[in-house]
Amino acid sequence: MPKRILQGTVTSDANAQTVTVRVERRFKHPLLKKTVRSTKKYRAHDENNTFKAGDTVRIQECAPKSKTKRWEVITA
Repeated sequence: MPKRILQGTVTSDANAQTVTVRVERRFKHPLLKKTVRSTKKYRAHDENNTFKAGDTVRIQECAPKSKTKRWEVITA
């Protein structure tokens, strides 16, 4: 089964080897037919602390690295 890949923006890089990534998805509301923006935050593993807040990154599913980290940064 392929691993999911998402694209988002880094919102926090305060913790060591961890970044918080905000991923936005857009969908049409089933009743109102209006485009709705929904966001979700993921904590991703950043081995060398290379990414800073505001960077656009791609994250990929991985085996659990800690209690909250299930994703890792693959590219900028």
